[in-house]
Amino acid sequence: MIHILADYEKDRSRLAGQTERLDNSRRALMHILQDAHQSNLRLENSRKAMIHIMSDLKETTAEVQRREQELREKQEQLVQAGKLATLGELTTGVAHELNNPLNNIGLFIGNAIDLIELGMADPQHILQELHSAMQQVRKATEIISHLRTFGRAASVSFEPIAVNQVIERAISLMQEQLRLRQIEVEMHFPAEDVIVIGNAIQLEQVFLNLLTNARDAMANAARKVITITCTAKTDVGEISFRDTGPGIPAGYEQRVFDPFFTTKEVGAGTGLGLSITYGIIKEHQGTITVAHHPDGGALFFIQFPLRRS
Repeated sequence: MIHILADYEKDRSRLAGQTERLDNSRRALMHILQDAHQSNLRLENSRKAMIHIMSDLKETTAEVQRREQELREKQEQLVQAGKLATLGELTTGVAHELNNPLNNIGLFIGNAIDLIELGMADPQHILQELHSAMQQVRKATEIISHLRTFGRAASVSFEPIAVNQVIERAISLMQEQLRLRQIEVEMHFPAEDVIVIGNAIQLEQVFLNLLTNARDAMANAARKVITITCTAKTDVGEISFRDTGPGIPAGYEQRVFDPFFTTKEVGAGTGLGLSITYGIIKEHQGTITVAHHPDGGALFFIQFPLRRS
């Protein structure tokens, strides 16, 4: 009986110990579950915060894209305004360019009428006069078409263009103004076209701005010469415009590209020409710098990436 009671007491003692360990394990499990619950709550809060951040980021991105689109539209409007201002300056010269073919047309048509009225209606002679008149019509049409294309507000598309031909077209628009001011233009172009990827109308605006800038800079120069070179290197096309004016004042090499900055007298310029030029060249992945040439005058140096074969 005593032996049984002793075994019972041992078993009861062991059961009490096991019960205590079970209670400790249960309390530990509850603590773990509470920690897990707290971790889940923190994770949920973190997830909500991340969703909020992502939403803010999406809205910010959309706002940045909208601002960039507005900036592009404003820049296009500025370029268009610059083109119209340039056309306004070219009106006198273009009127002279149109006046010549119109006078010639009147002369050739008048000759044909005279031949018919005098009874000297030699068909071959009349046809020659009419063909000459048609040549002048085509010349006037080319001038008007060039002006319409240059002044038109169109979407900006980039394609392979011969940059030396664009320079020649810009000179053709300025030719009469340069002639009246006794300004010579020297061009040094390679035998083959220099092909870049760009927009011909925008680049023509660039070259017209540089020609206009050189024209104004040489107003009081004794010798008036604009020297334009165009060369193709390994992967870039290089273009330089040099005039024989007074050059760029020291310290102004970077400021000349700032909007509304001008060294001209009040009312003689808006200060936007070179700023527009800088923006267009940057859009074409190009660079433009200006320096005072050692022999005098300003030297504008432009680089464009060449079209890859």
